[in-house]
Amino acid sequence: MNAEPGPAASFPADPSPAEPARTGTDPVRADPALAEPVRFDTKIAVLLREDLEPWQRLNVTAFLVSGLGSSVPEVVGEPYADADGVGYLPMFRQPVLVFEGTKETLTAAHGKALSRALPRALFTSDLFTTGNDRDNRAAVRAVATADLDLVGLAVYGPRNAVDKVVKGARMHH
Repeated sequence: MNAEPGPAASFPADPSPAEPARTGTDPVRADPALAEPVRFDTKIAVLLREDLEPWQRLNVTAFLVSGLGSSVPEVVGEPYADADGVGYLPMFRQPVLVFEGTKETLTAAHGKALSRALPRALFTSDLFTTGNDRDNRAAVRAVATADLDLVGLAVYGPRNAVDKVVKGARMHH
């Protein structure tokens, strides 16, 4: 998804000179307040086990972030509309940072997320063999917390708390 440009994510609102001119009304140019950099006190992070196949990485990421979007309403922004007024669903209001690490890194991150009581979603290796939500929940319910074979974890919370959870992981590339 988006890479984090530095310790405090900010995103320039003004297009670069190389960007083609926009047609219609540009809300950024019409409202100077929209040109201010956006900074977030919170972070959304997904941590994937490094040995996943590419299709698994995509599948796990999609499932994990759906858990955050449905359970933590403040992460979702306003609906979108194009210049013709066609509406689109709202999406996260901030970047999702995707990390990767070893099985041990994932297990440690899970423990940290639990100890900090951060909103979290998990994906275990067992979920690759199920085909529906009912069976997914049953597969997780059948395994003790310490024995979960984690392949993915999503967390949301204050920047510093999430940074501590993903410490030791590297940005996915």
